[in-house]
Amino acid sequence: MIKTLEVAEDGDTYHDYCLWEYAPLTATVGKLRSSNLLLQSFAEQDLGPQASAIMMALRAELGVGNVVWGIKQEAGRISWELYFYDYARRERTRSVTRILHILRPWIACDVQINESCDYFMFSLDLNHALVQHNKPMSEVQLYMGNVGSQVSSGICYAVTREAMTMKNFYFFFDAATQGQEIFDKLCSSVYLDLSSFRPETVLWPEMRGCRTIVLANKRTHEGIYFSRITIDQLLFFLKKMAFPTAQIAFAEQQRDRLDHLLFDVGIDYRMEAGEINVLKSAYYGVF
Repeated sequence: MIKTLEVAEDGDTYHDYCLWEYAPLTATVGKLRSSNLLLQSFAEQDLGPQASAIMMALRAELGVGNVVWGIKQEAGRISWELYFYDYARRERTRSVTRILHILRPWIACDVQINESCDYFMFSLDLNHALVQHNKPMSEVQLYMGNVGSQVSSGICYAVTREAMTMKNFYFFFDAATQGQEIFDKLCSSVYLDLSSFRPETVLWPEMRGCRTIVLANKRTHEGIYFSRITIDQLLFFLKKMAFPTAQIAFAEQQRDRLDHLLFDVGIDYRMEAGEINVLKSAYYGVF
């Protein structure tokens, strides 16, 4: 468990996983920051004090609420991903080079990034091997805009010392007004058998009311993300995806102190033998 909970403060701003600002749902006096969910997952997964030290170093350099985190579950294993946005692009101040310099006391990474390219965000994966066993970080994910798309769209590339590989395409839709476009895009998948596919198996009715639905085409599967959901929808997601019981219990215990926040969740999936198989699930907040 966390020894000291992080309480919302005057001056806090609230952002979704794209670092776009929103107004909190309720008064924030006595409420908790979403960072508590991340810190609790570190403790619950025995990641050690180094992980918290890394996050505090990033906060000291970038300020409160400027690092987006994701807690991911794949094949029963928990890992983490940190996302850094700077929509100034080539005029950016939150660059890969700067963040890797901040992380250097804990994590080594010799991936070279062309800082003159027009990326607007990047992400770094964290796991036990990196944080506890000093394994070097071997990959950075760069995100570029997708000019020419009729909807907001992005492209992700995996960058290593040896190669740069395209990973994912992301397409953003307004959940309230673009239902037909969402359905059409959802069905435009080589991984679906449309003769037996039921949209509600990935377009979960329990996520109605979310602000944005993001659909992703990935190399071996597809992805769907629900942005700006409530704490109760987050709890539904954590239970449905069978996240660790300690993470669910913490969110339930603090439910009334997290109900001012909006969250983001997503799954990777593929249709196999006529059924949707969820390959990975994740939920997101800010630190």
